[in-house]
Amino acid sequence: MYDPKGNGKDRTVQTVRFAEFEPPAHLRGIVHRYIELRTTGPLAEDYRFHALPDACTYVVFDQLDRSVTGAARLRAKSEEFNLGRQFHFLNIRFLPGVWNDKVEPVLGGMVDRSYSGDMPYNKIATMLAGQDVDAQLDTLTQLVEHLVARGVVGPNDITARIFQNLDDIGSVADMAEITGLSARQLQRRLKQSAGFAPHDLLKILRLQQSLDGTASWSYADQSHFIHAFRNATGYTPGKYAKNFDV
Repeated sequence: MYDPKGNGKDRTVQTVRFAEFEPPAHLRGIVHRYIELRTTGPLAEDYRFHALPDACTYVVFDQLDRSVTGAARLRAKSEEFNLGRQFHFLNIRFLPGVWNDKVEPVLGGMVDRSYSGDMPYNKIATMLAGQDVDAQLDTLTQLVEHLVARGVVGPNDITARIFQNLDDIGSVADMAEITGLSARQLQRRLKQSAGFAPHDLLKILRLQQSLDGTASWSYADQSHFIHAFRNATGYTPGKYAKNFDV
């Protein structure tokens, strides 16, 4: 199953907490993890958050500025965001393909603006600020259930089949065969539901598999893997491992 790694934590910075929490069983085909990212003490300099491409959609709550919230999706290459010297975010990481852009549009990159849409994000952000961890997880779960009821999120059979058969996918043609779609249908359906063309989604899946230690998965040789990894992250695998914890 697809188990995305969301970020590389700078090894030199010890006062940043990155914690992940499992969603309840009835939401595990929709939500991958609930996430907290925060400073636990003052930082000497601005923190560069290294976000890995993972094809997921995130709902982001900035707990230091509760008006800043919304849904965002990363691109097919790693992105770095300057979070400053103090920050506190609570996020929901949704599995690829489950978000309906037609109901609620998704931003590219990091959420950095006040939300003014119809979803109850601002109300949720205020609720989260006064709760302990268990209550926060309950609040996030209630939001997801609300999004399901509104048709914003829901299971996606196509991406579910892809994730269940990752070991058998070495090309876009394999992906199309496993999903029972033509190449053109796959292109349209994935772009619509996951925000990526099949070729870009395959790149992301390969990168994520390599972060689990299967570095040669679907790569022709080691040099091809190194080139692809550097193209996606800006680092060779060795330099990435030296600088970041995934």
